[in-house]
Amino acid sequence: MELNERKEKILEAIIRNYMETGEPVGSRTVSKYGDMNLSSATIRNEMADLEEMGYILQPHTSAGRIPSDKAYRLYVDKMLKNKDAEVGEMRELLVEKADKIDLLLKQVAKLLADNTNYTTMVTKPKYQHKKIKFVQLNQISEGQLLVLVVLDNNHVNNKFINLEEPMDETVVSQMNFLMNTALNGLDFTEINMQIMQKIKEQAGDYSDIASSIMDCIAEVMAEEDNSEIYTSGATNILKYPELTDKEKVTQLLSTFEEKQMLEAWANDNSEDSKEHAIQVYIGEESPVESMKDCSVVTATYQIKEGVYGKIGIVGPKRMDYEKVVGTLENCMQQLDDIFKKKIE
Repeated sequence: MELNERKEKILEAIIRNYMETGEPVGSRTVSKYGDMNLSSATIRNEMADLEEMGYILQPHTSAGRIPSDKAYRLYVDKMLKNKDAEVGEMRELLVEKADKIDLLLKQVAKLLADNTNYTTMVTKPKYQHKKIKFVQLNQISEGQLLVLVVLDNNHVNNKFINLEEPMDETVVSQMNFLMNTALNGLDFTEINMQIMQKIKEQAGDYSDIASSIMDCIAEVMAEEDNSEIYTSGATNILKYPELTDKEKVTQLLSTFEEKQMLEAWANDNSEDSKEHAIQVYIGEESPVESMKDCSVVTATYQIKEGVYGKIGIVGPKRMDYEKVVGTLENCMQQLDDIFKKKIE
């Protein structure tokens, strides 16, 4: 069976009506859509074909039909191909908060939630490749060594090592020289067992201290991998009846509040995740388990080469995809422009 132009128009009518009302759509409603000019009987026959093809479903409590995930996927793919949306006021609203990245991204999350009436997620930008700029060791007391690790993104991280006995100042200087000679300019992925073993051998009697310093650097890198995620509009989910099942909505709200379950999405470093192209996940396609009854629209903004952040909008499957994609694309572009100007 072929999805011809007439079936596509009827399917679009069902999708759009269901997106607006959240109620199953009948043939009478479809007949009033646009320039359909078809009888209810003809529409019913076409709807039966669409149901057989897997594009629409009939809830057991109603004679109307609702779109399936397959229908939403067809609608979104078609919409993305032809979309040309503008949100002209976005730039001015964002620039107001561009003085600090964290304030800016919190504002972005709130702005997107307010504009779309859905729930939003924004991650702080992460460096894809983190290199060690330098390591500074300071003995701050007889029993404690401060390990200062500075990365090439100018993030400064402090760690402490407890000493069994004080270190001579000359030894601290030698350890500083050893660490920086071996590690400066290296990406963490380049620090292998061979390099670590060489450092420990050169440290001689202080190999245990060298090993502890390497552990501190590893901790710093692990902490850098943890994304900070800003969310806004979590309660917007409650506006959509199909998402208010008590158990499911509790899990969904917990996801936005506790955020651990968002880490897999935030830390996705695949090539696709770095592309600016909008990604739309419908139902079971969702990257987060608690969002399998939702649609998730995501995009990636870029500060500079190797520095990425992510934006996501979560709503019902009947979300206004055109508005969401247009708003998200515009927002993403403005973030790119803002960050580029800040860097320049």
